[in-house]
Amino acid sequence: MSEPTVALALGAGGARGLAHIRALQALDDLGLKPAVIAGSSIGAIIGAGYASGMSGDDMHAYVRERFENRFELLASLWKLRPQDVLRFMAEGGLRLGEISIERVIDVFLPDQVVRDFSELKIPLHVVATDYYAQRDHVFRSGALRPTLAASAAIPAVFLPVKIGGEIYVDGGMTNPAPFDILGGHADIIAAIDVSGGPQGGRGTRPGKVDMMYASTQLMQHAIIAAKAENHQLDICLRPDVGRFRALDFLRTESVLTASLPLRDEFKRALGAAMENVIKCRNGSPA
Repeated sequence: MSEPTVALALGAGGARGLAHIRALQALDDLGLKPAVIAGSSIGAIIGAGYASGMSGDDMHAYVRERFENRFELLASLWKLRPQDVLRFMAEGGLRLGEISIERVIDVFLPDQVVRDFSELKIPLHVVATDYYAQRDHVFRSGALRPTLAASAAIPAVFLPVKIGGEIYVDGGMTNPAPFDILGGHADIIAAIDVSGGPQGGRGTRPGKVDMMYASTQLMQHAIIAAKAENHQLDICLRPDVGRFRALDFLRTESVLTASLPLRDEFKRALGAAMENVIKCRNGSPA
């Protein structure tokens, strides 16, 4: 009898999504490879690295090296500047805050990440938001990096991405933990939700900035809860990274430390879910 299969959804959350690395390390510890990975935003980027053949430990080492050395980080950020006036104008001209996520992907993505979906070792579904269609869109083929850029194009931070004549923004806007697109792909559907949420004690009046961040997180929670009512979801884990903001990449070490318990938690959850599948196959009650 074959071992139960697992499909993995990695959610949106910016720097909080570095916690996904702990889930990938758990899979490596167990010697498991997911049948398919779906990802939104940072989840798509982390998923692309794993689906390209990087291990969880490889990704852990890469992000620590990339974000711990501030001088090298500043040198990388300098590469994001427009190279000439024509490129500057093509990217939208004078604007406040928005930069090209496509160049961010080119500069920061590990060299091990392949260029085309056809080169991936594990099937990957990349979720972005079709801005004008007002819905999520799933990319499964073609050039990989433009779709990763589209999936991670946080509004007001990064410029939207144009693919095939359509405009795309952050996948977390419409599908923050895309487990709903994995039905039928595996025996067990697992999701790692890093959307975060309001911080502080009940009764504490939040500040304006905290309210701004939390409003999006609350909407993402509502989307995930609604989808869970109508789609298979066997495991949904939320690492303790809610106190970190989406752009807290300079706090990489803190995010990795806070998410360390996820590694063992995911292994326990997978073990229990696989045992239930095997019992059901044998005709025993789960």
